[in-house]
Amino acid sequence: MNSSDFRSRRRQVLGAGLAAATTPLWFNIARAQNNAPIRIGLPTPLTGAFSAEAQDQARAAELAIKEFNESGGFNGRMAELLVRDDKLNPGEAATRTLELIEKDKVNFIVGSLSAATQLSINGVCKDRKVLFNSISQSDAINEAKDWSPYTFHEALNPHMTSGAVARYAFPKFGKRVVYLTADYAYGHEMVRGFQRAGQALGVQTLADIRHPIGASDYSAFLPRIQSLKPDILVLCNFGRDLVNSVKQATDFGIKSSTKIITPVLLYTSRLAGGADAFDGVLGGTSYYWGMEDQVPSAKAFNDKFRKAYNGSVPSDYGALGYAGVRSVLQAVRNAKSVESLKVAEAMAALKYDWYKGEQFYRKCDHQSVQSVIIVESKSKNMKDKNDVFNVLAIEKPDEASLRTCEELGHKV
Repeated sequence: MNSSDFRSRRRQVLGAGLAAATTPLWFNIARAQNNAPIRIGLPTPLTGAFSAEAQDQARAAELAIKEFNESGGFNGRMAELLVRDDKLNPGEAATRTLELIEKDKVNFIVGSLSAATQLSINGVCKDRKVLFNSISQSDAINEAKDWSPYTFHEALNPHMTSGAVARYAFPKFGKRVVYLTADYAYGHEMVRGFQRAGQALGVQTLADIRHPIGASDYSAFLPRIQSLKPDILVLCNFGRDLVNSVKQATDFGIKSSTKIITPVLLYTSRLAGGADAFDGVLGGTSYYWGMEDQVPSAKAFNDKFRKAYNGSVPSDYGALGYAGVRSVLQAVRNAKSVESLKVAEAMAALKYDWYKGEQFYRKCDHQSVQSVIIVESKSKNMKDKNDVFNVLAIEKPDEASLRTCEELGHKV
């Protein structure tokens, strides 16, 4: 290189360096933000009584992230899932959510597996104007005092679930009812839903017997239940509580004269409790993989899950993890933005069928209006280890099955 070429090359390098040095800071920041991943936080109880359901939520949520990224993301931006253990504790859930928003800079929150933790998560998101899509049952989160424009509820709520089970079971099995209830919001809301649906059917509540969440021994309650001679025993509890109470009620001989039903009959609980203990137990669910014979989107979802996870099938709460994340990411694309308010507006307009048939969000409270599946556990004629339920009925999506917007405190 001669001296003239050297001087020319030096001027080019210096010019480029000067241009870089004088590029406005805001431009570099904007470029970095445009390339940053879209982060979704998932606080859920990875440890504790509901850990099996929470781990399935996380697995299915990862599937929604993978699909979004493989289809190009949003303007080239990929999505990322940040899972945190809320330990089934409202204070822990609030702390983890705050960290996800302030430290990890997530764009949105999806998650929860408890009525109590989801309200604390929602409170943090509400204060910071971050979109939250709850994937756990709660009636309170739809009420105006806890709700915000950033609040969405992907899951069924207790009023919908217990109402559907009551309308199916009470006319068939009798009107004298005892409730064995986990003593927290989930249990209380489920009992309220059953009793409201039962009023029109002439159902009599013989007793509502409360037990602490996480109880392992139900022997003190069973003699009283049996002495009341109910037609139906309603187990308004969840996860390990449901498994333990079903096993002990079966061993005590309750089934000989009483039909056992539960508002939420979990696939994971049935696997944990076994065919004999759960035989004949009836309940509701947001999803059962066996719907694939009737619902095309269920078959498509199951096939994707099987491929991703060595042939296993998704659980009910796993499916909610998938839908909760997928709804948010679809709304990002529709809004052409990651700003929570714009995404919330797009999400409120969604009409979708991710895995169980048609769904949409009710305008006043962002509750996902959807089907409720009535299933009964079986111990015979099972095709394989996953074939645990008979699908008895599917109650179609209907806003009439929800509490009214006015009752919830919303102005319409």
